[in-house]
Amino acid sequence: MTAPPRRKFRREGEERRRQDLIEATLDCIAEKGLQGATVRAIALRAGVTAGLIRHYFPGKEELLQAAYATIVGRMTEQAKAALALKGAGPRRRLAAFVAASLGPPVVDTRVFSLWAGFIGRAHSDPALSVAHREGYLGFRDEVEALVAQVLEAEGRAAGKAELRRHAIAINGIIDGLWIEGCLAGDMFETRELADIGIATVESLLGLDLREEEKT
Repeated sequence: MTAPPRRKFRREGEERRRQDLIEATLDCIAEKGLQGATVRAIALRAGVTAGLIRHYFPGKEELLQAAYATIVGRMTEQAKAALALKGAGPRRRLAAFVAASLGPPVVDTRVFSLWAGFIGRAHSDPALSVAHREGYLGFRDEVEALVAQVLEAEGRAAGKAELRRHAIAINGIIDGLWIEGCLAGDMFETRELADIGIATVESLLGLDLREEEKT
């Protein structure tokens, strides 16, 4: 059996080195699971000593917390990248965000496998529980801000409680479809999950998100 390839550990700034260790951790978890991702295995994958890892992270738990936060934060940032639509109004921006959350690279079997491994342990691991809560709230806050912009543009007054409920519901819609896409992506047509997600959000808000806004 051939040994897994080592990551090239770049001798750059402190933050870059720290990120390299996180990526090596994610590689190990993807191949060996959480239990198999020991400090020794991570160090071997990164091509560094275990002592260097302890220079950046007090222990394995802190490294796992950073790795989980990276996975969740990356998915949120990938979805947010779709908001850079030139000339798009609030409705189309929300539709683009939902669609991006339900397509590649957010919908990905490796990402799902990593997420599932972490989430299965979050209830019993305080550090992972904190990372999960922060990641969830970060994504939900993005959704809430987008919904607020949509309703404001429509002249519909919405209080904090209403916006919160909408954000929770939309997050749930996206989560459910995302899991389906990751587990059985070959069962769906291109953009089918994205279209279902957008249509469901449209029904929730009572708006056509793909209709051109009036100027």
